[in-house]
Amino acid sequence: MTIRPARPEDLPALAALCAAHAAYERAPAVPVDLAARLSMALFAEPARLWCLVAVDDDGQNLIGYATLTVDFATWRGRSFGHLDCLYVASARRGSGVGRRLFTEVARLARVKGVDELQWQTPSWNTDAIRFYQRVGATSSTKLRYTLDLAT
Repeated sequence: MTIRPARPEDLPALAALCAAHAAYERAPAVPVDLAARLSMALFAEPARLWCLVAVDDDGQNLIGYATLTVDFATWRGRSFGHLDCLYVASARRGSGVGRRLFTEVARLARVKGVDELQWQTPSWNTDAIRFYQRVGATSSTKLRYTLDLAT
């Protein structure tokens, strides 16, 4: 397995992994033009999103991904990395792919100049919670809300 930055030719497979991730988390379906939307965020100058992909040994199939943005914490007066997504295809879970993606996205966040990484996971996702506890992360008790501004 190899971990590397996403490339334009990865976009169809990456969008498929995103769709599987959304379905797993019981979220709304991803938009049909997700690959194009991701392209604009990943490959624009400057990029708004960074994505690492896990590629199987034959170099042909994406088996996981992690995405990172940089945000700003008002109360702390500093930037932080936001791990927006970390997902491993179900057939490859438990094989170390998630840990490698997590390690590499943390390294990438440091390269981007931040010294803290934040993320969330659904409260029912006990496997993810155990994984994050094993890598030394702590949780907070805030609730996450969303407001659709498109309507």
